[in-house]
Amino acid sequence: MDRKWIIIGLSLLCSISLWAEEKADSLLNWQKGGDLSLTFSQVSLNNWSAGGRNSMSGTFLFNSFANYRVNKSAWDNSLTVGYGLTQQGSDNLIKTEDRILLASKYGYNAGNNWFYTGLFDFRTQMTTGYDDPPENTQVMSELMAPGYLQLSLGMDYKPNDHFTLYMSPLTLKTTFVLDDTLSEAGAYGVEPGDKYRSEYGASLKSVYKKDDIINNVNFFTRLDLFSNLAEDPQHIDVQWEGRLNFKFNDYLTAVFALNLLYDHDIKSTEEVNGEIIERGPKLQSKQLLGFGLNYEF
Repeated sequence: MDRKWIIIGLSLLCSISLWAEEKADSLLNWQKGGDLSLTFSQVSLNNWSAGGRNSMSGTFLFNSFANYRVNKSAWDNSLTVGYGLTQQGSDNLIKTEDRILLASKYGYNAGNNWFYTGLFDFRTQMTTGYDDPPENTQVMSELMAPGYLQLSLGMDYKPNDHFTLYMSPLTLKTTFVLDDTLSEAGAYGVEPGDKYRSEYGASLKSVYKKDDIINNVNFFTRLDLFSNLAEDPQHIDVQWEGRLNFKFNDYLTAVFALNLLYDHDIKSTEEVNGEIIERGPKLQSKQLLGFGLNYEF
């Protein structure tokens, strides 16, 4: 065999070996995981003298993360998806959970657990939301109506794998309302007819998570704050989430979650004498308690 081809073959083998070794080493720098849960409840009544209605409900929750660490760089990624429905009797289905949250954060170590950081944060929902369930005639939200995108630069404090505190004096928050009807109504703070609204300000994001905070109980909490420094900086948007996962065994679990939301641009409504009156913003809350199946990966 020609010596040239032997040299080329050995070079290819060496290149493949080095590539495989580098790929294996790079995979060691990734930390990945998450959990998936499905809770379900059902009530069926037949000639039940105490009264009541048949009902059923189900909620799907998916949480995942993929974090990369090498030298002074840290790249954290997370995806949260939730969807839930309930029905009473023959009424229309009512949505109880609907969200998509994607976040990606890159940081470069500045010393003493501080990182120079850039953040991408996106959230929206998947299906139509109604203001008058179970009739479901008055649409109040759609996919990307609203949708929220935040881009920011700041400093991230990460003393351990359980806690992170990110502070940004440079934040761009864009609210999208891509549904024509909601856009024309000026929903979610956009000018009537506009598809989006941009705000410039400062933000703070904090996450704490701990497995087995007590025996077989995992805890997660997240707090997001944003202030539009260019317009009414005293009005601070607040999003807070707290979640407890109670593990009975590897697959059976109970979930308790509480979400609080305040956004000065989201106005509340009230029906007065058959007429819908717009009111000011109010604190929004959502609570979930469910039992079902859970899978961690």
